[in-house]
Amino acid sequence: MQRLATAFVLSILAVTAVLYMPSVGFFVLVTLVIGWASAEFVRIAKVFARGAPVEVLIAVVPLAAVILSGFLPVARGVGEQEWELFSAALLASVGVGSLVLLARTPLDSAFAAFGAFAFGVPYFALPIASLYRLHVDDHLLVIVLLAIVSLGDTAALYFGSRFGRRKLAPTVSPNKTWEGSAASFLTAVVVTILWSLWREGTVDPRWILVGALTGVAAQVGDLVESMIKRGAGLKDSGNLLPGHGGMLDRMDALLFAAPVFLFSRWLTGLGLSGLS
Repeated sequence: MQRLATAFVLSILAVTAVLYMPSVGFFVLVTLVIGWASAEFVRIAKVFARGAPVEVLIAVVPLAAVILSGFLPVARGVGEQEWELFSAALLASVGVGSLVLLARTPLDSAFAAFGAFAFGVPYFALPIASLYRLHVDDHLLVIVLLAIVSLGDTAALYFGSRFGRRKLAPTVSPNKTWEGSAASFLTAVVVTILWSLWREGTVDPRWILVGALTGVAAQVGDLVESMIKRGAGLKDSGNLLPGHGGMLDRMDALLFAAPVFLFSRWLTGLGLSGLS
């Protein structure tokens, strides 16, 4: 019951922010929320990279998100996408490498530190940029994405607990089942079918593909976060949200789903997000 109450309150706050905040304000809010999740990630990373300056990731993530969101002016003679990708890659390679070196990271923690940055920066920066671009393109697309993630999670939880028999990933997340996973996947597809019917008056197969890819990504994101926690010997990433654990526990599926939702729209030709 506590889990449901928390999810309900968070859903109301999220929908209100999506519908009524300007895109720049929405970017700031998303950066703060996902930034909190990145702080919990850093706490986990410190288990593996003792003595490394992993805390800097909390500051690097917003910078990478700004670059990927297209806020910075485009370099002369360089295309927008090329500039964003090159800048983000430069930050993640030369910048992070120099940081770990200059911080005199212990040698036995250096590789773990590189791994934490190499995965952690895009893990948090990409969903921030993706949510912003979706919001710029059409506020309601963010609602569709949130519906895929939240309704899919609810379907997996309740259908899996009632009908689940076969374990999906017992060593990573013992409570997840293939039956619950199927319910989550079908829910994602149904959400995009309903969206297509409402906006276009017909079922566009491309939206079915978007829903399918996003639904799978959300479940993979959930499992990846569980793997990270269990590798560190933790049950939850934090205790901020009653019934849900930490912010990273709440955001895990969205961190993978948001970039996949945006990219699959591009891939299927359903539109590139404009920038203001």
